[in-house]
Amino acid sequence: MPDQTLAIAGLGAIGLRVAEAIDAGAVPGIRLTAVSARDRTRTAERLAGLRTDPVVVTLAELAEHAEIIVECVPAKAFAEVAGPAIELGRIFMPLSVGALLSHIDLAVRAQATGARIVVPTGALIGLDTVRAMAEGKITRVVLQTRKPPAGLMGAPHLVENNIDIANLTEPFRVFRGSARDAAQGFPANVNVAAALALAGIGPDRTEVEVWADPEIDRNVQSVQIISDAGEAEMTMRNIPSAENPKTGRIVAQSVLATLRRLTAPLIAGS
Repeated sequence: MPDQTLAIAGLGAIGLRVAEAIDAGAVPGIRLTAVSARDRTRTAERLAGLRTDPVVVTLAELAEHAEIIVECVPAKAFAEVAGPAIELGRIFMPLSVGALLSHIDLAVRAQATGARIVVPTGALIGLDTVRAMAEGKITRVVLQTRKPPAGLMGAPHLVENNIDIANLTEPFRVFRGSARDAAQGFPANVNVAAALALAGIGPDRTEVEVWADPEIDRNVQSVQIISDAGEAEMTMRNIPSAENPKTGRIVAQSVLATLRRLTAPLIAGS
């Protein structure tokens, strides 16, 4: 079968890592054909070491150049990538999952166009368990996110509520509420909350706590689930990306693993 073509929106800590891996042949059956970034000169420099030569286009044009669109841009640019991808019937893989909650109508539109929205697990653990439990009845889902203060700096929720975390000496809870509100208050930090909500009982029933913790050097995600199939407690301690402490190193690997599921002849996990 011919390779499936891939376009990447954004060449930051995640997008560039995915581009380099695909270019190196890390995922058989996937070929990089297009990228998009704000600074074309810098983009050309970043792509200079690749064996392939993907075209550099605008966000809106990406879907015209590939069958699979991976979105790695700030949440405010989400719709610019997502809209054309859905309209052209592409496989759309968003990392700004929190923004997807505000554009959930895309899922309805995808039914009409033949598009698919595939959300990577990202920096979380156990989404396969959550999906399986959701086939029955889940009564409660709680996510606790703990990050070093640097990983939360500039979050809208902190700015709007004048919460200063610059000189913390002990863990401090900066948010408690629903996954929907968490996604709006921390668009660059808790996409895991949105992914968890979509896999389970929805953004309004999924409970989230966000902690700024000066005593840790990793991003810690802990999930508790109660369902008619049993109870689960899962914790992931992610090493932050060297380029962007707001995200984990594993996120790019999660994208690659999700791409692999699109072409692999054998898949393990629900």
